[in-house]
Amino acid sequence: MKSFIKKLTDWYFSRDAIPYWCILFLDSFAVVLAGFIGLFLTKYEAFLTTELFWASTWGIFVNMFIFIIAFKLFHTYDCIIRYSTFHDLVNVTSATFLASVVAYGMSFLLPYLGVKSVMMLDIYGEFVLFVFSTLAMFVMRVTVKYLFEISRTDNHASNLFIYGVLEGGISLAKSVVNQDVKRFYLKGFVSPNGDFVGQKLLGVKVYANDDNLIDVMQENNVRVLMVSPIQTDHFREQQSLLTALTDAGIKIMVMHRAEEWDGKSPLSYERMHDVEIEDLLSRDKIEIDMQAIGQNLCRKRILITGAAGSIGSEMVRQIAPFKPSEMVLVDQAETPMHDMRLLMAEQYPGIKCYTIVGSITNQKFMETIFESHRPDYVLHAAAYKHVPMMEDNPAMAVQNNIVGTRIVADLAVKYRTSKFVMISTDKAVNPTNVMGCSKRICEIYCQSLNQAIIDGKVDGVTQFVTTRFGNVLGSNGSVIPLFREQIKNGGPVTVTNPEVVRYFMLIPEACKLVLEAGTMGHGGEIFVFDMGKPVKILNLAKRMIKLSGVKNVDIKFTGLREGEKLYEEVLNDAETTNPTVNPKIMIAQVREYDYETALENEERLLRASYTFGDMEIVRIMKEIVPEFRSNNSKYEVLDK
Repeated sequence: MKSFIKKLTDWYFSRDAIPYWCILFLDSFAVVLAGFIGLFLTKYEAFLTTELFWASTWGIFVNMFIFIIAFKLFHTYDCIIRYSTFHDLVNVTSATFLASVVAYGMSFLLPYLGVKSVMMLDIYGEFVLFVFSTLAMFVMRVTVKYLFEISRTDNHASNLFIYGVLEGGISLAKSVVNQDVKRFYLKGFVSPNGDFVGQKLLGVKVYANDDNLIDVMQENNVRVLMVSPIQTDHFREQQSLLTALTDAGIKIMVMHRAEEWDGKSPLSYERMHDVEIEDLLSRDKIEIDMQAIGQNLCRKRILITGAAGSIGSEMVRQIAPFKPSEMVLVDQAETPMHDMRLLMAEQYPGIKCYTIVGSITNQKFMETIFESHRPDYVLHAAAYKHVPMMEDNPAMAVQNNIVGTRIVADLAVKYRTSKFVMISTDKAVNPTNVMGCSKRICEIYCQSLNQAIIDGKVDGVTQFVTTRFGNVLGSNGSVIPLFREQIKNGGPVTVTNPEVVRYFMLIPEACKLVLEAGTMGHGGEIFVFDMGKPVKILNLAKRMIKLSGVKNVDIKFTGLREGEKLYEEVLNDAETTNPTVNPKIMIAQVREYDYETALENEERLLRASYTFGDMEIVRIMKEIVPEFRSNNSKYEVLDK
């Protein structure tokens, strides 16, 4: 019997919907059946007399005709029963009530019309008809909806709690309840602040966010906690709860940090994803007026170097919606550039976009680009960034990072680019490695060139702006993708030192701040970003292992790499900052360098780089940047 019902429901629900006349027929049948029940309860004698029985039967069919008209008025049979809502039930009730009232009125009208062969129900009979017909239609719809939900249930559907009881939690819960294929069963809400505890919302109980929460979830066999977007920041602060949930093996689902919810539009559970470590790093929300930025970029010619990298590609995505007149994307990585080419062609076909494969160190090649496109804005993100690689290849750090930046900067001046924004790094502050020092020298050159333009020593109009920030989550070669891969392979997870800490920022956040800093800058500034709280890498690794659910993954300490330091800094000891209109962006007050000296130093470095003599190259770098003190590196001998 059970298998027969299953086959029947599978057959029914495999159809788009049954015809509307089937629903009308079933509802009409319910009216007739309810009419006979009303007749039996109020006029039983009609069943004993043939004449009265047929007169009453004709009265029931008149009722049915009136009900059909009411069904038409309230569209009770236009809906798909399996998707019935409270609104549909209200329509059914309204239709049956109106029809019952009209039918009762007909009992007074028919005698005046001389109709004696039809006997209508009295007021008690009409009431019984109204109650039983409404109930029957309710039961039919609720039963079909229930069977549909059972038929579409995934065998692996999980019990679910939702963290948050305000608009976000309710909207999310409605999405879960109405999901097409049952992946989750809503079993309760968790109130972050104690509101509504003990009460019921959408038929399920609200629980307190206290020490008993994990026990309550386990008692209800709840394996998933979905966090309302409104409560995401609050949830991230609950470090003890996060630990308890991961220890209990409860999956956490949140909205992507790069996404935002307006608090009004419907919220789908499909926008939620399994929590990743990036989602749990506590950070204040960054407020950026992207529309104001867009007004400055609209109908402008934009050149982005390093456009295929983590930062460069995200800036492409953020700038393209503002409809610049032209985007020139330059990178020497062929395959990622091809991906950017496809992305722009698919998502922004109306923008003139040039994807160019080449190196910023090729002066003639870059000049051809500037001469052809004459960009209004240059966003310079191209650089070699991996610390150990640059420790072993200082000549390439000079030729690509330092000389490449100078080539692009000089061309921006020559072709009268309005603004040049350079992406720097927190490793440029008190550098302990070649990569960080190379970026500091780039900062020096751009800042001194900007001052030379102001002083009239160099003919130009370009405003040079530098932005500094730390590690970005998920960038190519960063620690989080490395840990994720190591965990996937069963470990060990390699941490250089148990005390090492780093600042982290999401790529979209960093790029928004870069664009705003570039917009607000007037030239010569070095903007530093509020990177939030530093994160201990060991704790990061432990949390990622717990979130993964993979058991017995060891952590192995490998020692600091060449040029690496325990703590990153954003400002030099001798530097101070001035605030800007955005509390997340500050202006560093740094030591100024003369342009002629900066240019001469770069020429010295370039000549040294052709010899590929590591020690001589780094010695000159240390002369240019006296605060450069090597750490855990062969170049430490130069500091003695």
